[in-house]
Amino acid sequence: MSLRFRNAERKDTALLLRFIKELAEYEKMLDEVVADESTLEEWIFDKQKAEVIFALEGDKEIGYALFFHNFSTFLGRAGIYLEDIYVKPEYRGRGYGKAILKKIASIAVERGCGRLEWCCLDWNKPSIDFYLSLGAEPLDEWTIYRLSGEKLTKLAI
Repeated sequence: MSLRFRNAERKDTALLLRFIKELAEYEKMLDEVVADESTLEEWIFDKQKAEVIFALEGDKEIGYALFFHNFSTFLGRAGIYLEDIYVKPEYRGRGYGKAILKKIASIAVERGCGRLEWCCLDWNKPSIDFYLSLGAEPLDEWTIYRLSGEKLTKLAI
């Protein structure tokens, strides 16, 4: 496996958006993608609210991970939340997904983070099986709640 990693740069914004849309299509959620290049550029590169690494086979980007820091009051330290992990379909089954997760885990350990967390759609059995094989534990006792769009605005005013 000749996989290597590089941090995303501002010039990669179009590529990142393409990958996000590919992931959304796989997750049957493409109609929910409202992000555009300027929004991604602002929030990732200007405001530095998330980080992106690309996985490369040779000189070709074949996947990515987007992550950011969260904080655990119980642990008293930051963690990493993995928002997206994606490997192009034609490159799956080669250990690249595991390599990407290993890279993110190493970043978490290097930074002294207390944990690495992510979500997975309930129907995505291949990914669930993969995560379980790595020793990840599902948190069945937690339910994610979300406010967005008009409901978020309504609460804020």
